[in-house]
Amino acid sequence: MRKGLMSLDFNREPQGLYEPVGYILGLGGKCLRPKLCLSAFSLFSDDITDEIVYPALALEIFHEFTLIHDDIMDRSDTRRNQPTVHVKWDDNTAILSGDAMSILAYRYLALCPAEKLRDAVKLFTDTALEVCEGQQKDMDFEEQPFVTMDEYLGMIGQKTGVLLACSAALGALLAGASEEQIKALWDFGYNTGLAFQITDDYLDTFGDPVTFGKPIGGDIANNKKSWLQVEAFHRAKASERFPEFSRLLALSEDKRAEKIAGMTRMYEELGVKEAASEAILECHAKAIEALEKGGLDAAQRDYMKEFAEKLIHRER
Repeated sequence: MRKGLMSLDFNREPQGLYEPVGYILGLGGKCLRPKLCLSAFSLFSDDITDEIVYPALALEIFHEFTLIHDDIMDRSDTRRNQPTVHVKWDDNTAILSGDAMSILAYRYLALCPAEKLRDAVKLFTDTALEVCEGQQKDMDFEEQPFVTMDEYLGMIGQKTGVLLACSAALGALLAGASEEQIKALWDFGYNTGLAFQITDDYLDTFGDPVTFGKPIGGDIANNKKSWLQVEAFHRAKASERFPEFSRLLALSEDKRAEKIAGMTRMYEELGVKEAASEAILECHAKAIEALEKGGLDAAQRDYMKEFAEKLIHRER
């Protein structure tokens, strides 16, 4: 899939618009969404033509566009161990190149089989809007002193879950699967997306900075509402640790190292680290259960299960 992305022609004028597009797509992302789309398609058909590959690539182009804008909003300096687009160029360039990518995604989606176009566009558009809603909720959470776990899971469901759900459902749709099968793959992708995001939250604190692709502890330093922070908040409030938890949250940027070390230790002592691992496995189990309810046979379930397991047993 990465080779397919790089074969797209972004060497065009104006270079100030398209060079950042080629840059972000060339940073070596995992291409999970197009891979999931083609994996779901292959459950029902082996006729993978350009009419299927281009819509799959559209998913990755859209995803990478959201990363460009996320990095601006989060003021992130690095992605995949390289400068973010707004750092390498500037905010205005990053915004405009991201906008172009969102439009390019629709151009490639529109290359799907004509008889599937209306349903594919509706699925993609509904998903894209939910991703924006999830991002807004994530930003809103930054201004709130606390959120419930249900609120947090709803946010990551929109910000991360629905795009993986769309990827799986789009593959099934393009292959001519039944509505029941499409729904099963949507639910599989959604719960896999939750597991993926909780894993990402976990790695931000407990991962290896080299393999993770960005500095460890960024969520803690920025008081970001991660799964770990939300869980720790409620556990600390139910114990005698809440004053210490609040003190760590209030530490300023010049005490970044103390804040990261102290909160990491608290996560471990409150049992949050283990609880996150359990939550990841619970979401994974729901994803597999969705396939069983959707009437997929054992071979199909095993194929998708292997895909999901690679996402939760990863280092980046």
